[in-house]
Amino acid sequence: MDPKARSASISKWLGLAAVIALGIGPLLARSGLATPFVSFRIFGLGLLLGLLALLVGFVGLVQTRPSTGRGGRSDAFSGMVLGVIPVVVVAIAVGSSGGGPMINDITTNPEDPPVFENAPSLEPNRERDMSYPGASFAEQQRAGYPDLVPIRIAAPAEAVFERCLATAEELGWDVTVSDATSRTFEARDVTNVFRFVDDIAVRIRAGGDASVVDIRSKSRDGKGDMGANAARIRAFRDAIVN
Repeated sequence: MDPKARSASISKWLGLAAVIALGIGPLLARSGLATPFVSFRIFGLGLLLGLLALLVGFVGLVQTRPSTGRGGRSDAFSGMVLGVIPVVVVAIAVGSSGGGPMINDITTNPEDPPVFENAPSLEPNRERDMSYPGASFAEQQRAGYPDLVPIRIAAPAEAVFERCLATAEELGWDVTVSDATSRTFEARDVTNVFRFVDDIAVRIRAGGDASVVDIRSKSRDGKGDMGANAARIRAFRDAIVN
């Protein structure tokens, strides 16, 4: 093969590797063969390889233009088509997340968020700071998720507590501890694709003629959550008010 046309073949193989990494990352996570963090990095590698396939494929198209008489033009096209796949998949994933802020601790009440009492004692959390990050996160959350506010329900706090607990179980959360006296409970939930584990705290208080529900959802991994915690809170809110 003409050395100047090698980029066309390289692009095809980069594109194939990109698609494989894109698919194998979630597969490893869901099968439990790799941690969510490792699986997500493999998925991210697919995006990087896809971008390289696009770049190298473009070079290949230039080097194999008809006037050069070199072969391999179809390989360059194949590499670019394959390279587009992870770019589109990631763009759709980011778009569906709503473009939220790069934070991973979300609550309906940044001024007075529910406190994790049990979660810090769990093995994966013993080396982690489970306190709310403070003003910086609160400011970003208000800007990114202005709809997340304390949830008011016109019913006695005891009844709302039972409704919230039942809703958590219906949503598939793993309730780790509950206290009917303080009307609080904690739970765990996992994300659908990469199986990241998130911790949740829910608190119900009597508030005049209604009960006030506050919820906090915190990721165990990463600096951002691609909107997963906010989506979880919205799903919980919609379920208990309807």
